Amino acid sequence: MSFRARLTLVAAAAVALAVVIASAVVWLVVRNQLYGSVDETLRQESGVPFHLEPGPGGRFYLDVGPRPVVGGGSYFQAVRSDGTTFRTLDETGSLPVSSHVLAVANGNGGSFFTDASVGRTDVRVLTVPGQDFRGRRYALQVARPLAEVHHTLARISLYLLLIAAGGIALAVALGLLVSRAALAPVRRLRQATENVRETGDLSERIDVGGADELSRLATSFNTMLGALEESTRAQRRLVADASHELRTPLTSLRTNIEVLASERALPPGERERLLNDVVEQLGEMTTLIAGLIDLAREEQEAEEPEDVRLDLLTAEAVERAQRNRPGVVFTTDLQESLVHGVPATIERAVANLLDNAAKWSAQGGKVEVSVQDGEVVVRDHGPGIEEEDLPYVFDRFYRARSARGMPGSGLGLAIVKQVARAHGGDVVAERAEDGGTRIRLQLNGRPRSREGAPTS
Repeated sequence: MSFRARLTLVAAAAVALAVVIASAVVWLVVRNQLYGSVDETLRQESGVPFHLEPGPGGRFYLDVGPRPVVGGGSYFQAVRSDGTTFRTLDETGSLPVSSHVLAVANGNGGSFFTDASVGRTDVRVLTVPGQDFRGRRYALQVARPLAEVHHTLARISLYLLLIAAGGIALAVALGLLVSRAALAPVRRLRQATENVRETGDLSERIDVGGADELSRLATSFNTMLGALEESTRAQRRLVADASHELRTPLTSLRTNIEVLASERALPPGERERLLNDVVEQLGEMTTLIAGLIDLAREEQEAEEPEDVRLDLLTAEAVERAQRNRPGVVFTTDLQESLVHGVPATIERAVANLLDNAAKWSAQGGKVEVSVQDGEVVVRDHGPGIEEEDLPYVFDRFYRARSARGMPGSGLGLAIVKQVARAHGGDVVAERAEDGGTRIRLQLNGRPRSREGAPTS
């Protein structure tokens, strides 16, 4: 069953329940009103004087004085304490006599109402204590037929049944209309997902109007499609850039291998040079592939973040860089700084900054490293970055003209930027005042308290 059908059924069921309850309340109110009218008439007629008169055959009959209700229609019966009943002269049927009625006849009970039947006629009966003109105690019963009441109730029940059926039908129709209007954003969402599935076009969007839950759902769906589109575009760009960057070393590597594999004689030392080129090109490809793997891991990072001492992590990275680059002098100013993030990725970003600074430093050059308030600053004293290259140094595979003759893949600083964004921060490169380059890596991942809540 579709969601629209279920919504319609729920709306119809709710309206039907409300209509049934309202009909039952109306029926009970009308019934009480009708019975109240009959009871009031019986109370008025129960006060009439009565006495016994001898009738035909020596049997006494009940003689009732003037009745206060015009039109009559009431039935009278007197009951003596021994259970003997007396009726009016024109009445043949008798009302039922219970122990409660006998108690009233003996003076031990008060008046009460009951429903009874005389033949096939349903009547409403009021029993009250009474006395004849000689002072003898009786229980006087006054009854009125309920045929008119039952007829009225049956007619009202029919009306209420028709009204309830019409209300339910109207509820179903309105439920269909309301569900159609309410689920219009869901229908557009389904159509958009089907279009994306069939065409693969992630530029599909849903028109959003309003601020209700379904509109927010459509907005979230548009945001998700935008993120998927950007991710797909980035993947395609990464594949295209990687293919472009791999093409040159692969072509050169293939040429050198073909020359080495040929049977022609090579000048002295040429074979060693070609072998060294092959080894160097393999190293460049290894570095490039490692950088691509790092980027892919960053985009799918699943490690849990934790509190990280940025100053200690940077100190370890500087020690490794010093061992790998003995010709460069690293100076540090590391102040205690706590951030919240993934240690391995932060360490990789800091190592890339140090490696980049060392690469541009001359033999015996100095690289200055400082840490403060969640920020790592690495400054070298090399030639510096040209103004036209500053906006692009963090792009994937971007290499300035001055760097194209140097080893590298153009992915190191791109990884740094990706790590910074993943930790809510940013990275900026700038030209230092007296030459060289200064790169600031800001990590805004806030440390956590022991209970796990962010600290202020």
